[in-house]
Amino acid sequence: MNVRGYAALSAKSDLVPYTFERRELAADDVALEIKYAGICHSDIHQAREEWGPANFPMVPGHEIAGVVTAIGSSVTKFAVGDLIGVGVYIDSCGKCDSCLRGLGNYCVEGMTGTYNGFERDGITPTYGGYSNGFVVKEDYAVSIPAHLDLSGVAPLLCAGITLYSPLRNWKAGTGKKVGVIGLGGLGHMGVKFAHAMGADVTVFSHTPSKESDAKAMGADHFIATKNVEWNKDIRSSFDLILNTVAAEIDLDPYLQSLKLDGTLVMIGLSGKPYPIQASTLLGARRSLAGSMIGGVPELQEMLNFCGEHNIVSDVEVIKADYINQAYERTIASDVKYRFVIDAATF
Repeated sequence: MNVRGYAALSAKSDLVPYTFERRELAADDVALEIKYAGICHSDIHQAREEWGPANFPMVPGHEIAGVVTAIGSSVTKFAVGDLIGVGVYIDSCGKCDSCLRGLGNYCVEGMTGTYNGFERDGITPTYGGYSNGFVVKEDYAVSIPAHLDLSGVAPLLCAGITLYSPLRNWKAGTGKKVGVIGLGGLGHMGVKFAHAMGADVTVFSHTPSKESDAKAMGADHFIATKNVEWNKDIRSSFDLILNTVAAEIDLDPYLQSLKLDGTLVMIGLSGKPYPIQASTLLGARRSLAGSMIGGVPELQEMLNFCGEHNIVSDVEVIKADYINQAYERTIASDVKYRFVIDAATF
């Protein structure tokens, strides 16, 4: 399959138009025409080689929404014309305990990322969703509810599952108090999901002007964290707090805000380690945990949940030639709340 896309040719270069070939359709493969591809902040980190050595040319993108155009001879999960999504990984070992539990994202041998790597043969490079076509094993793709806005669905394949998974794992719901640190591309999905699950939702943000957006998305409370004593009246209040920001923040006030057996889940990736006050953890048997995307079964569960509750990401749709400007605006937090590329413009 000959496809058109955008690629970073080196770590220091802007993304440029790039033509390349996808692999031939295998028996268990599905081919799709990409309709929309989300821009994730991790795309920027990898395209600029900020997370260690990377593979170039790199076609980023792991928030992919499209339509099935062809299926392999053994495919049973999809038919031509189906709406289909592809997320952060496209393969795993399939035999370790994590994979057997449907958690290929935690594959012991390492998941195969959608881009910036190689297929499990160690030879074939992986190219992501900043393109107009894709080929993927059927077991690593999901069905998209037909009534949802496809442009708003694309970020669900990363930003959505990244928040849905910890909310489900730590049993957010009616009677639970949930806090979300940051109202950005990740955080706004946490607010929508936690609200739909029935939790009492609080947004913590250093940007007071985001209060109206937070409450429109379902937040019950908004706390501006610029005040030094912002947590004075909420200590020992929360069952679960999700940290969606990549900034280096003081975690102790948030840990203090957890009640007995409460958990602070790390989702955003900071560039440096966090100092932790052990006494704050010990004082109320609090936990500090982490969560990374979700397995394919949970990804499908999330999309079904979105279909039931009419949840999509808030997006700004752009043309492909705006990608480099969108990168700069993403870094500056100048987007509400996720950029999505119209793949027809590649």
